Amino acid sequence: MTAVDIIIQNTNKQPIYEQINSQIRDMILSGKLKEGEALPSMRLLAKELRISVITTKRAYEELERGGWIVTITGKGSFVAGADRELLREERLNKVEEALCRAVEASRPLQLSLEDMEEMLRLVYEEE
Repeated sequence: MTAVDIIIQNTNKQPIYEQINSQIRDMILSGKLKEGEALPSMRLLAKELRISVITTKRAYEELERGGWIVTITGKGSFVAGADRELLREERLNKVEEALCRAVEASRPLQLSLEDMEEMLRLVYEEE
């Protein structure tokens, strides 16, 4: 993984370490980062993103606490072995959140369940 994969948005109200954390988690969930794959060192990531090493350290510490990565002293940080059921639940949660946002967006338009089902069917079949 290179720091180019991480995009920091200064206009985002989310702290930088959380932006890093969520983007790395998303890459793990999507399979873009695989189990055992090395992450860039905290110093390299900080340099490439032009941020403080303290910020990257905090992001990595949070990822480690959450079980997303493991850090081996002298070797670096790596994507942790994944519990497949936990990953599935995380992905299902993301789908559910997206569906909730879609339902909320449909309410002012007074779309029926049938309308929503048809829209979902069309989007699903496009893939």
